[in-house]
Amino acid sequence: MQLLRNPLLESFTVATGGTITTDGDYKVHSFTSSGTFTVTELGDDDTVDYLVIAGAGGGAGHSGGGGGAGGYLTDTGQTVAATSYTITIGAGGSGAGPQADPCPDNATSGSDSVFTGIDTATGGGYGGTWQRNGAAGGSGGGAGYAFTPGAGTGGQGYAGGAGVSTGNRPGGGGGGASEVGEAGSGSNVAGAGGDGLSSSITGSAVVRAGGGGGAVKTSGSGGAGGNGGGGAGGLGGVTGISGTVNTGGGGGCGGFSGSLGRAGGDGGSGIVIIRYKFQ
Repeated sequence: MQLLRNPLLESFTVATGGTITTDGDYKVHSFTSSGTFTVTELGDDDTVDYLVIAGAGGGAGHSGGGGGAGGYLTDTGQTVAATSYTITIGAGGSGAGPQADPCPDNATSGSDSVFTGIDTATGGGYGGTWQRNGAAGGSGGGAGYAFTPGAGTGGQGYAGGAGVSTGNRPGGGGGGASEVGEAGSGSNVAGAGGDGLSSSITGSAVVRAGGGGGAVKTSGSGGAGGNGGGGAGGLGGVTGISGTVNTGGGGGCGGFSGSLGRAGGDGGSGIVIIRYKFQ
């Protein structure tokens, strides 16, 4: 005869850290700034599910490429111990500042997010312009002119899109967690940022880690930000839009008008979310 387990004897994990919410029988710890996830008691099920997203890259500032999304990592059934885990939330990279022509390319890449001892997501690459390539990262930064877009990191994100060296020189969008950034097209259409990925780890579906849009000179259309917090790129004298905080969304590239390159948007910061059964 098969014996049935008494559910009253089942034990559950107890932990602290971050902002704690519940979703049915699950607790969800969301970290939007660095902290510590401490497991004080292990239950019969000693596993957690997690999502780790890095900070995104900043957008360029001279009708170039959008910033790449922060690296996106998720897993289920990860074994944990009764110990403390340091959580590091990656900052978004800075968008390029407004500069007189020739513009120095001073956009920066995003920083890594870390669930220490478990996983590390790579910061997104900055957008490139007519002076340098887009940077590699979790997702790569888009390119400007005839330069090369940044590569993504396998299992975390995708490459940025290519730019166009003629016409109004539309730049490429930054890569997103689910797809490559869109390339610039024709003479005046900048590429959109690649879309991110959806997760229901908190109990509701949320898309994160979209790439930033590229920008174009004088006339045409700036690239849309990728779904998942990516910022839109500018047109002419319009600055790039920053990625949404705690989504790992890339910053949009700034446009160019007269002799001035407009500022690029900053990359969005990352996030770490941990989920486990508590009753």
